[in-house]
Amino acid sequence: MIENRELTMDDYLAMLRRRLKVILIPTLLAPLVGFGVSFFFSPKYTSQTTILVDPQKVSDTYVQPVVTQDLGQRVATLEARATSADRLRTLIEKLNQQGMLKGNMDDEIAAIRAGIQVVPVPPVSVASPTGGGGKKKADMPGFLLSYTASNPREAQAVCSGLANIIIDENFKDLEAAAQTNTDFLARQVSDAQRELDDQAAKLANFQKKYMGQLPGDADNNLKILMGMNSQLDANTQTLNRAQQDKAYTESMLAQQLAAWKSSQTSTNPQTLQQQLSSLQSQLLSLQARYTDDYPDVVKTKRDIAEVQKKLDELNKAAANPGAAADEKENLSEPPEIRQLRLQIHQYQQVIDQATRDQQRLQESIKQYQSRVALSPAVQEQYDQLTRDSTTAKAFYDNLLAKKSQSEMQTAMAHEQQGEQMHVLNPADLPDSPSFPNRLLFAGGGLGAGLAIGVGLGLLLEFRDKSVRTESDVLALLELPVLSQVPWVGMEVAQNNGGKRARSKETIEV
Repeated sequence: MIENRELTMDDYLAMLRRRLKVILIPTLLAPLVGFGVSFFFSPKYTSQTTILVDPQKVSDTYVQPVVTQDLGQRVATLEARATSADRLRTLIEKLNQQGMLKGNMDDEIAAIRAGIQVVPVPPVSVASPTGGGGKKKADMPGFLLSYTASNPREAQAVCSGLANIIIDENFKDLEAAAQTNTDFLARQVSDAQRELDDQAAKLANFQKKYMGQLPGDADNNLKILMGMNSQLDANTQTLNRAQQDKAYTESMLAQQLAAWKSSQTSTNPQTLQQQLSSLQSQLLSLQARYTDDYPDVVKTKRDIAEVQKKLDELNKAAANPGAAADEKENLSEPPEIRQLRLQIHQYQQVIDQATRDQQRLQESIKQYQSRVALSPAVQEQYDQLTRDSTTAKAFYDNLLAKKSQSEMQTAMAHEQQGEQMHVLNPADLPDSPSFPNRLLFAGGGLGAGLAIGVGLGLLLEFRDKSVRTESDVLALLELPVLSQVPWVGMEVAQNNGGKRARSKETIEV
């Protein structure tokens, strides 16, 4: 092929005509070779089962689903757990009893892990419940589980066993998740209840400590304080009045005592005896002239009795020297003075009682004033404790509701009313190998042969330096054409009429 010129479609068609055999031979032989090569590979059989995921039977309006994880992630987790060594050993031992999988345990585990394949079932589009004509994509309804082995029955048995393991693991996961949630929430509820009890105890102790100083007692404390101030004013007035009355009575007593003492004669017994003798003589003289009912006689008798009484008191005091002088003096005082002394004593009692009441009221007023002054600080602490108690109560109620929800989820899982997996199509027994696919091998050979033929044709064309057309000459010589010389040659060919024909070709120079 002459280089350094632009090829046209005619040039490509000419190349195809010249190299057609080179392209067709590999293209026709390669599929046969690929089909034959497929017989050198050991056949593999694939068993497949469909596992459907049913949503929970109880409406999620009443009971929320136990597991909210994406189904694809859950299936991947279930696949990993189903292909764990412990679960596969149990399956292999069971199949060994049936005469399958008699190889080495580790090799069989590796073969099962390599042959399993899980493919999710694509979600289906359903009509939108709003009736707008649109469609929404539903959740994945399930997944396809397939297993490839060299024996069709082995593939079927292992695929069925793996499906059962995945379903069993899913049920255990749902049940364990529900129970774990319930146990966790039970512990949280217990802790929240202790916290609530602690807050209630703190609030009760605070109320007991600040009894009468709580926010609700502020108005009552102010009213009591105003009442005590009124009582204190009245008590002060009573005390002042009693002190004034006592002072006035004491002044009158002093006057009465001074008058009585000035009129009182000596209290010597001899003097009293003389007075008694004189009165008795005077009485005898009056009785000689008058009767006993005569006023002077009666008065003299009374005076004699008083003097005798005083004389008896003096004699008694002389017989008891330890008696108090004041008592003797009081006993000898007239009734008016004793009455004044009694009034002073009563006034003193009123003053003492009023003083005690005043002190008591002042202490109570100070106490209530302190309560009123501390009300803002107490209210702040009380509000904080109340908020903490309210928060703890709300948190406890929330956890209690979640615990009840979790208990219903656990009961739903035990009764198998939640999301369930079940086998829709049991594992099938493959009747033809899934590998090798001989048609696929033949198709691959066809493609490879075509590529080889085209490659060989292009290689031959690039190596061919023949000059075939005027364009080749121009590209080779890079000179213009000056004239043309016809080529004269005899070529015998049988035409339709059986006559000889001459073909002419022209050589351009």
